[in-house]
Amino acid sequence: MIQVAIIGAGFIGPAHLEALRRLGDIEVVALCDSSLEAAQRKAQALNIAHAYDSVAALLAHPGLQVVHNCTPNHLHAQINRQILAAGLHVFSEKPLCMTAEEARELVALAARAGVVHGVSFVYRQFAMVQQAAAMIRHGEVGRIFAAHGGYLQDWMLLETDYNWRVDSAQGGASRTVADIGSHWCDTVQFMTGRRIVEVMADLSIVWPTRKAPVNGKATFSAVHEAQAYETRPVDTEDFGSVLLRFDDGSKGSFMVSQVSAGRKNRLAVEINGSLCSLAWDQEVPQRLWIGHREQPDRLLSDDPSLLRPEIADSAHYPGGHIEGWPDAFKNMMGHFYQAVRAGKMPAAGARRFAAFDDGADVMYIIEAIVKSHQEQRWVSVER
Repeated sequence: MIQVAIIGAGFIGPAHLEALRRLGDIEVVALCDSSLEAAQRKAQALNIAHAYDSVAALLAHPGLQVVHNCTPNHLHAQINRQILAAGLHVFSEKPLCMTAEEARELVALAARAGVVHGVSFVYRQFAMVQQAAAMIRHGEVGRIFAAHGGYLQDWMLLETDYNWRVDSAQGGASRTVADIGSHWCDTVQFMTGRRIVEVMADLSIVWPTRKAPVNGKATFSAVHEAQAYETRPVDTEDFGSVLLRFDDGSKGSFMVSQVSAGRKNRLAVEINGSLCSLAWDQEVPQRLWIGHREQPDRLLSDDPSLLRPEIADSAHYPGGHIEGWPDAFKNMMGHFYQAVRAGKMPAAGARRFAAFDDGADVMYIIEAIVKSHQEQRWVSVER
């Protein structure tokens, strides 16, 4: 059994745990959280044997091989450094860190450490995203003209919606672009095989101040009750529009929002090529729309027998059995742990999960988007 620890047990930590337990040969032996009391309570609830309130103590746990960093954004860089210094394989939540400078440092540290390193860009793990990427790679879409779409949510629509991500000291200089736009950028680069090289951004703060609950319960909390609030200033965007230029000369655009009423988690990508168009919507993940000019459009389902052979293993059940976000998460962990079992990173062309260099690449894009908005001009992505 591969011995694993998780640092951070908020919203995303248990999702990592669930996916790991579905793999069969992974044992999550330890959990670290912000206090020992919280760690012990969550470890007991999640049936994890050991609890820690210190990252250093957790990293010294006997037999530990892999650590998952599921902490808030502002802690990612330092904890990733600590894991690498301990010589352990590391899987980090996105964003990889808070700045492009930190990203470059972490990529170099990971290479020197010689460990397996991954970043949680999960949407590339959906079967139909894999199918779209394979179709583009094999020339079935033709010459790519454009890629466009967006990622829309509504969980920050109200003035009383609050979360630690609102505070730039914890979430970073960008919120909506970094939180969900990062997923869109990684997904579109993965699907097209092209890199974003220039951006023009216009970002917007819908609520200049927000009412934060004084009891600390965030909007993601499942408990809704009468609360007292305090007004806090907002310095991170709720909404953004971005124009793109890719390295092959094709163009694109995307919109991100956490204030679009009725849109819960709509990541959508459309690719327009000379032979056909492809479109995928994360809220209907089992379908890939294939658009034509001179023949009927098609809807391809994620039946393994209908997919390209090299990606059929991304769909695990017969057609009609809907697979979603937890299944893509399982795919991601499965590919990462194949590398852990081998004891080394796969070659970039053979790697089936996002690594630190992918996480760093998205940080470079985010930094360019923020700079573009601040200076109101086209900005090149500095890699």
